[in-house]
Amino acid sequence: MMWGNWTIVNEFVLVSFSALSSELQALLFLLFLIIYMVTLMGNVLIILVTTADSALQSPMYFFLRNLSFLEIGFNLVIVPKMLGTLIIQDTTISFLGCATQMYFFFFFGAAECCLLATMAYDRYVAICDPLRYPIIMGRRACVQLAAASWFSGFPVATVQTTWIFSFPFCGPNRVNHFFCDSPPVIALVCADTSLFELEALTATVLFILFPFLLILGSYVRILSTIFRMPSAEGKRKAFSTCSSHLLVVSLFYSTAILTYFRPRSSTSPENKKLLSLSYTVVTPMLNPIIYSLRNSEVKAALKRVTHRTLSPKKL
Repeated sequence: MMWGNWTIVNEFVLVSFSALSSELQALLFLLFLIIYMVTLMGNVLIILVTTADSALQSPMYFFLRNLSFLEIGFNLVIVPKMLGTLIIQDTTISFLGCATQMYFFFFFGAAECCLLATMAYDRYVAICDPLRYPIIMGRRACVQLAAASWFSGFPVATVQTTWIFSFPFCGPNRVNHFFCDSPPVIALVCADTSLFELEALTATVLFILFPFLLILGSYVRILSTIFRMPSAEGKRKAFSTCSSHLLVVSLFYSTAILTYFRPRSSTSPENKKLLSLSYTVVTPMLNPIIYSLRNSEVKAALKRVTHRTLSPKKL
C-alpha cells in the first residue's frame, strides 16, 4: 500500500535459509524436525517425571519443570514457522504475526534468563546454607520466585515489541533471519531508532547480563564452598547437583551474549543465524538430555516411572 511517499508494510518476508539449495534446505528441514520432536518429547518427559515421581519434589526439580515449560514455549514460537520456510517456502509472515512471534520470543527469552538465575540461587542456598535451605526455599518462596521469573518476560516483551512496531516501515520488508528478531526488523524501519536502541541495550543488560552476573556470583560462592569441604564424597555430590545447571547456563548464555553484545559489523547475518540456532533450537533440545543423563535422581525416577507404566497391574 502507498501512503504519501511511504509504502505501508502489511507483511514481511523471512529470508531464512533461502540462499541454500533446495536439497540442502530439505536436509535442514529433516534435521530441525527431528530436533523439534526430540525437544518436545524430552521436555514433556521431564515435566511428567518431575510431577509423577515423589522423589523429585524438591525446589530444584520444581524449577526444572518450569524451565521445561519455557523451552517448549520457546520452541513453539520459533521452529514451526522455520520448518515452513524450509519445506514449502512459506516465507511470508503477516505484520501481526511478526509482532506476535517477536513478543513471545522476548517473553520466553527474558523469563528463561531470570529462571536460570533463580535456579542458581537455589543451588547457592542448598550448598552454602544447607541448614536453612528448607526454610529459605519453602514451597511459597519457590512459587513466588518462579512467578517472578515468568512475569519478568511481560514488561520487556510489551515495551520492546510495541515500540518496534509503532515505527513506520516504508518499503523493504525482507527480514534477514529465520524469525522476527529485533535487530533485522529494526533495520527495516525508516525513522530514527537511536532512542529505541539505547532502551534495547538497557533491557539486554537488565535481562541477559545482570542475571548472568548473578549466576556467576552464585557459582563463585558455590565453588568456594565446595573446595572447602573436607570430604571428597561431599565435594562430588555437591558438584553433581550443580554441573547440569552450569552446563545449561554455559550453552545458553555463551551464544546469547555473542549474538546481542557483539558490534553489528563484526558478525555477518549468516553467522548470526547460526548463533541464534544454538539458543533457539539446539539448547532447548539439549536441556532435558543434560538433566536426564547427568543427574542420577532423574535417571532413577525415569526407571521407576517407566517400570510402573509398563509393568502389568495386579488385580
